[in-house]
Amino acid sequence: MARVAEEDLARTERDAVFPERALAEMRRTGLLGLLVPAEDGGLGGTVADLVDVSMILGRTDMSVAMIFAMHCQQSEAIVRHAASPLREELLPLLASGDLYLASVTTEPGKGGHLFKSYAPLREAGATLEIDRTAPIVTGGTVADGFLITMRSPDATADHHVSLVYAHRRQLRVEATGQWCPMGMRASHSLPLTLSGTIPAHQVLGEHGAFHRIAQDVFGPLAHLGWSAAWLGTASGALSRVLRLLRDPKARKRFDLGSELFLTRLSRSRQRLDGVHALLRRTQELVAGETDLSAPGSQLLLNNLKITAAEECHAAVNDLVDAVGLRHGYLQDSPTRLEKSLRDLRSAALNYSNDRLHLADGQLCLLDPDVNFA
Repeated sequence: MARVAEEDLARTERDAVFPERALAEMRRTGLLGLLVPAEDGGLGGTVADLVDVSMILGRTDMSVAMIFAMHCQQSEAIVRHAASPLREELLPLLASGDLYLASVTTEPGKGGHLFKSYAPLREAGATLEIDRTAPIVTGGTVADGFLITMRSPDATADHHVSLVYAHRRQLRVEATGQWCPMGMRASHSLPLTLSGTIPAHQVLGEHGAFHRIAQDVFGPLAHLGWSAAWLGTASGALSRVLRLLRDPKARKRFDLGSELFLTRLSRSRQRLDGVHALLRRTQELVAGETDLSAPGSQLLLNNLKITAAEECHAAVNDLVDAVGLRHGYLQDSPTRLEKSLRDLRSAALNYSNDRLHLADGQLCLLDPDVNFA
């Protein structure tokens, strides 16, 4: 996957198109079924495997890493919350590489509030009617299936949200805009409208259960997978810079004895070591199947996302200052710092750090003894 992503990087970045050959490798290798249990035909992978693969892919292309991590987040929701017969239908498709999942959680007018939905899910006998608009759907133009948040049929408030699965063939999927971003260009996160009818059994958990699914799966795996992708991107950038500095031909352009230069390299590495330690600690927490609803656990998960978003971007920015205009700012540098910086600028916006800080402030008040997870 990393090799193919590297080969296609210039084209997918230039044209802002989905990395379809990388997706084909995810299918061929079975990595779309990484988190599907072995007894269900999958690879039986762990949270640590998800983190490791996302980091490796991030070193080449953050878009590919995020595409993979978000698919795994969706597949784990199916593994843990889909009931029969939906579970038996979908797990073999995931394991065989025939089901790439896209997430439809964004919605106009709700300002990034994950636990709200205004689009009503209507019951019609033994079926459910979907009519949904989303401003951002990563990989939605090529996805085989969708996990969609909608206001529950019997909801009395906007936070009564259901999560439903829909096959592509069950929907009319229409792109309603263009994708021309500053970074993350290969994620191809177009706005979509989706409409159609699905059987009533394609609800994950039960109606109104999305909050619990988000707390158990969506939030933890998103923060782990995203942070791993960001750390991979920043560490790949640092590695390329260090290889340039060690090249006998290139290093003559740099004053390797400069205290300022060495300090900037040190700060970049320090930031990444800090993120890595926090990532692995959070990984252990999630893998330990502890109660993730406790304030200390929620704070750790949120602070991983906040810290990784800020520090990985800052680490690459340190490198830009260290190596200067030629290798820090220009697109044709082998360091690819310019691309890494643009990609990582999205990290703080991908479920806003400001919103997480507000949640963490409230969580702090619930933990006056300051207990660490």
